[in-house]
Amino acid sequence: MARCWRPPPVTIARRIAGLVKTGIIDRNGRFAEGLDNKRVCKQGDEWAYVLTFAEGMSMEENIVFTESDLKNLIYSKGAVYAGFTSLLGHAGMDFSMVDRMIITGGFGQYLNIEKALTIGLLPDIDRSKFAYMGNSPIVGAYMALLSTTYRQEARTICNSMTYVDFSSNPRYMDEFTSALFLPHTDLNAFPSVTAAVSSQIGTI
Repeated sequence: MARCWRPPPVTIARRIAGLVKTGIIDRNGRFAEGLDNKRVCKQGDEWAYVLTFAEGMSMEENIVFTESDLKNLIYSKGAVYAGFTSLLGHAGMDFSMVDRMIITGGFGQYLNIEKALTIGLLPDIDRSKFAYMGNSPIVGAYMALLSTTYRQEARTICNSMTYVDFSSNPRYMDEFTSALFLPHTDLNAFPSVTAAVSSQIGTI
């Protein structure tokens, strides 16, 4: 049997969205039993999904992700979503009051909003509210170094910020636990995802 190597998180997130919609994995991130799918196989002592087979390609290893990879991604996306809801709750707000969500960073620039929403990484809100801003930390650092005005503005913003410690915040832990499902324990928070999964379940 060919050895395997694992794809990056963004690739896994994109594929998981499709697997959720087709019912290949359940809301706990486990592969459904009794599947007749050549891409679903045992990798060691756990189930895995083959993204690309080594056979016929110029490589020696299958490209796979396992249920452990799924679990790690669910923990990661749960932490992000719990951060959103905890901060909004701390401010007495909810997602309906959000005008714009800006996605930044190297990971963010490759994020597919629809698929990230399907797995519960992003909230199920009007898609027009999402915006990409690329690698904004580097751009901001340049601006602060080259402009006294921007540097002062950065200080002003920094001094007016409120710090919320998630590690000691009971609300955060509750929100985090609730987010450890695909897309979430509260399906009412993801109406478009629930409708899409219901319409496509069982398809390949």
